[in-house]
Amino acid sequence: MADTVAEPAQAPAAVRHAEEVMGTVFSFDVRGGELIAVQTALREAVAELHRVNEVFSTYREDSQVSRLARGELTVAECDPEVAEILELGAEAERLSDGWFSMRYEGRLDPTGIVKGWAAERAARRVARAGVTGVSVNGGGDVQLLGVPGPERPWRVGVSDPLRPGGLAAVVSAAGAAELAVATSGTVERGAHIVDPRTGRSAVTDLLAVTVVAPSLTWADCWATAAFAMGSREGLAWLESLPDVEALLITAGDEVRCTGGLAARLG
Repeated sequence: MADTVAEPAQAPAAVRHAEEVMGTVFSFDVRGGELIAVQTALREAVAELHRVNEVFSTYREDSQVSRLARGELTVAECDPEVAEILELGAEAERLSDGWFSMRYEGRLDPTGIVKGWAAERAARRVARAGVTGVSVNGGGDVQLLGVPGPERPWRVGVSDPLRPGGLAAVVSAAGAAELAVATSGTVERGAHIVDPRTGRSAVTDLLAVTVVAPSLTWADCWATAAFAMGSREGLAWLESLPDVEALLITAGDEVRCTGGLAARLG
């Protein structure tokens, strides 16, 4: 899990909103921009999150993804976003050598990519309203765009899975026009990450993997895939990805990082 770290009191006034959707809470923190335009963009972004949930929820029998999985719809008959997600998921599977998967118990399940993609889309929609900066936190995974104020970078705290209420690190977006922080692990949600090669819960030496990258869509996928791989293979693979840094915490309280992560801490 990750949370945007509070800015000093002199930072520009913020427009904030929290919305329950997709079985979690999406929190918006918007800085700058004209108030009416910001409020309009927020309403549109929230409405889009609910529409995405209606399309992609695997818990709704009438969702397009559920009907697609049952063979009642073709991809061409679904909203265009379904084809987009399937293409992104296929690319994530290819780049991770199959460690990221859109299947669960033999059934189509793109939820591993949808939440990060939806949060990133929401952030970009709000950013188009002419704001200085926007942070969207979707259930602990964060997309950051712009800045919260002059010479003030966004900062995101990464929860310590072994010390409730503590932070394992603080990630700074200084110098980055866009940055995402995504964490996959077992502490918050239990053993929900699947090993695609066995179809069962992934059994590794890891408690949490936090990935830092420009795009939350990909950061979320890479964190999930790396967790399933385990610390040694996961770290080596993450090191090979361009513009990606990561923090891995093992059950033995060992912290492993990619080589460039230190430049993102502060």
